[in-house]
Amino acid sequence: MLRAWQQQCIDSAFDSFNNHKHHFLAQATPGAGKTFMAANLAKRMFDNQMIDFVICFSPSKTVSKSIAACFSAELNCPFDGKLGTLGSSITYQSLRYLGEHFWETLSRYRVLCIFDEIHHCAGDNETNTNSWGRHILCEVQKASTYTLALTGTPWRSNLTPVVLSSYTDPEGEIICDYQYSLAQAVKDGVCRRPTIALVDCEHSTIKANNHVESFNSLHELVTDGDINYSAILHNDSALIHILETAVSRLKQIRTESPSAGGLIVASSISHAKKIASLLETTFNQTTTTVTYKEDGSHARIEHFKSRNTEWIISVGMVSEGTDIPRLQVCCHLSNIKTELYFRQILGRILRTTSSRNQEAWLYTFAAPKLIQFAEEIEHDIPNSCLFLREESETLSTHTNLSSFSSESPVAVQTSNQISIDFSDDTNSTPPFNSNSTPTNEELSLKDFNQRVIEAFHYDRQSNV
Repeated sequence: MLRAWQQQCIDSAFDSFNNHKHHFLAQATPGAGKTFMAANLAKRMFDNQMIDFVICFSPSKTVSKSIAACFSAELNCPFDGKLGTLGSSITYQSLRYLGEHFWETLSRYRVLCIFDEIHHCAGDNETNTNSWGRHILCEVQKASTYTLALTGTPWRSNLTPVVLSSYTDPEGEIICDYQYSLAQAVKDGVCRRPTIALVDCEHSTIKANNHVESFNSLHELVTDGDINYSAILHNDSALIHILETAVSRLKQIRTESPSAGGLIVASSISHAKKIASLLETTFNQTTTTVTYKEDGSHARIEHFKSRNTEWIISVGMVSEGTDIPRLQVCCHLSNIKTELYFRQILGRILRTTSSRNQEAWLYTFAAPKLIQFAEEIEHDIPNSCLFLREESETLSTHTNLSSFSSESPVAVQTSNQISIDFSDDTNSTPPFNSNSTPTNEELSLKDFNQRVIEAFHYDRQSNV
């Protein structure tokens, strides 16, 4: 059964293609069901003899497999690209292996190309494309009859344009052919209403060279103390506090929804192992760890989806597009502090299920940028994410993504042009070596509190 927004989007895209437009960009909030909508649009186009074949591109193997399963079910045939099938689902990384003969053959047929999470692909000319964007501009666009681009976060962190997209001039706002916002999805009951808990610290001190500095918040600590954000993520007191709070929340949710699970996005493999150890030994929780370096991580993600394990700890694996509906609690403990990544992680806990409890909680530390992102969550395209041509011209171009796997942190960062910012810029001299993480003896964090932001509850923000 199609949701109202999915039917509206299908009708709009179908009419657009029938009116001689060849490209359609749909923005729908993470968890709203973009893949199901796209599969049903393809089915309608097959039924009306508009296309002979459909190819779906996505940023990871996990998402690609999920798309293939959805399209196979809706089109009632295998979706593996073999003889007699109606299409295939492949990753953006696969573009570099498709030779000229493939594109020449494809151009002889009526083909719908679908781009999932199109914001990974950058560029509108030869001077500013990344690897995936260049393939789309030079090969896919020429061979396809129609193109459908899907995204929940229609911007890029480095302000380069999203491939195949149009922007207003001079404002730099992306032009979407159809939009379905998080506010609409929450109102319709399509997505859970997010609650963001910003964990702060009222008393922190740094000891170095017989000198002690005190701070009244993590904001002060990061901005005035010249401290790496990584130091907070690795601090034992901070880590135990945020995990204890998240575990307590998940236990509460599981009294009503026993299958509910939690996601922790760690900063590194060693960080993930430390978190898993704390969860298992200190809090008696069951865990699964998935990292970009382990071949079995995809299988463990699939196993976690249908099991009762309480926590999945991810390093470069579960950020966007990965569908695990039972996730309802998340800890954002990554060094990557961009609005794009923040929203992608939040999107993992927004998909509704039939469970009685439909809460969605994201816990993170109250670092300056993360405070800003949490406060702007009700804006689908924040002003900070507008594409500004004059700024983008000064950025480095031609980033080659094809040599990386999107399952690794490097590719997650590079495909979005994300720079990992461990500390905010200052002009003062740091009290300790800023290239290293201070020990728990050098950095002391005490007296934690949290600010709770209930999105779309404008009168119910509180401090706990």
